[in-house]
Amino acid sequence: MGKPTGFIEYQRELPSDRPPAERIHDWNEFHQPFSEEKLKTQGARCMDCGIPFCHTGTLLNGMAAGCPINNLIPEWNDLVYRGLWQQALARLLKTNNFPEFTGRVCPAPCEGSCTLGMNNPAVTIKNIECSIIDKGFEEGWIRPTLPDKRTGKKVAIVGSGPAGLAAADQLNRAGHQVTVFERQGRIGGLLMYGIPNMKLDKQVVQRRIDLMAAEGIKFITHTEVGKDFPVNKLLHDFDATLLCGGATKPRDLNVEGRDLKGVHFAMQFLKANTKSLLNGTLDVENPLSFISAHGKDVIVIGGGDTGTDCVGTSIRHGCKSIRQFEILSRPPDTRQPDNPWPEWPKVYKMDYGQEEAAFIHGNDPRQYAILTKKLVGDEQGQVKEIHTVQVEWVKDEKGRLAPREIPGSEKVWPAQLVLICMGFLGPDDLLLNQMNIERDERSNVRAEYGKFGTNIPGVFSAGDMRRGQSLVVWAINEGRAAAREADRYLMGETELP
Repeated sequence: MGKPTGFIEYQRELPSDRPPAERIHDWNEFHQPFSEEKLKTQGARCMDCGIPFCHTGTLLNGMAAGCPINNLIPEWNDLVYRGLWQQALARLLKTNNFPEFTGRVCPAPCEGSCTLGMNNPAVTIKNIECSIIDKGFEEGWIRPTLPDKRTGKKVAIVGSGPAGLAAADQLNRAGHQVTVFERQGRIGGLLMYGIPNMKLDKQVVQRRIDLMAAEGIKFITHTEVGKDFPVNKLLHDFDATLLCGGATKPRDLNVEGRDLKGVHFAMQFLKANTKSLLNGTLDVENPLSFISAHGKDVIVIGGGDTGTDCVGTSIRHGCKSIRQFEILSRPPDTRQPDNPWPEWPKVYKMDYGQEEAAFIHGNDPRQYAILTKKLVGDEQGQVKEIHTVQVEWVKDEKGRLAPREIPGSEKVWPAQLVLICMGFLGPDDLLLNQMNIERDERSNVRAEYGKFGTNIPGVFSAGDMRRGQSLVVWAINEGRAAAREADRYLMGETELP
């Protein structure tokens, strides 16, 4: 490496986020840029570790360990340290179609598996990655690049989330004519509507879409295949099809009072908010086409990134109070013996939404080891309170952990808005049923990882629709790999990486 002793000489440092007192009043991204000198210093911390686990991209105990798209992290860290930014960009783009997305929203399993992280704070991989691609756009190094020749083959991609876009980008590079179908009004899927603007500015998404369109990819919006575009026409008009529609069926909360007004799935809340923001109609005090948290006691049921996004969005609406319920116990402050490196560290941390809530209300909004028992409404059928009980996690007769209610721990919480973010159960049924696509035991598309082919020849599937709810970086991994197999199907061989 360029600085063999850098990991000893320099400490981990990240640019400070915009302060909560400022950022909660707008929808702009809260991360701030770093100077080139500081980025070079952070790149120097990447040690000559011999076996870099950061780009292994494996699953350990069901969680990602290392980068699922095998980013060449030590190489571009070294290039940044030496000031060779264009070379660093070229190295980054070898494995990642959209570093501007992963550099903003990925939880960075690469950092969880950083060798330096065994006994020191990990290298700031995610921040360096985002800085490389942003500099590439700022300097004009990234321009539309059309394939040298066209194959005459036509490929349809259903769904324009990260898996669909990655597949489209790869197949277009191979020379195929690619058409992407999206049922929403804007391209991007989860990237456009599921992730709030303060975490991923939609101009960043649109910049990439415009680049892909300039490279020859055709995007069709407001078109749901199976409803607005016949399945038979899809199979007849295209030589291959990739199903990348995501896992959009939310897990519900089956308790008394679920049907009360003011109880919504998280994505209903987040999508409508972003659509209104993009359309210029976001008025939190007079909501017309979205759900407003203004002046309300809000309770978010569920954790993860979606729960955090609900917290941050509710705060920007001007909610009266915000609480977040998690059925699991509070994570420990440091790695435990059963969670060794290079596994993803299951430790306590506060994300941007919790930081903002703590700034306003003085404490982390999360309540741990808590179970919702019922929702209670007023005379108009509007939710007004939630009844809960604390739980403890104990092993059953088979040695599996299960929650057990703690007598006397019942509590009532005021709530005029309840947001459910308990994960997703699988893809929507309409298209898959019409195409007679086989499903696995979890209702996802049955398509073997590595091959991605469904039971219908020429039809492939990738991303959350195939693997279930997962990370953006896994969606890119699958989109790239499914594109490679589709290209092999079309041409008999493939040169796609």
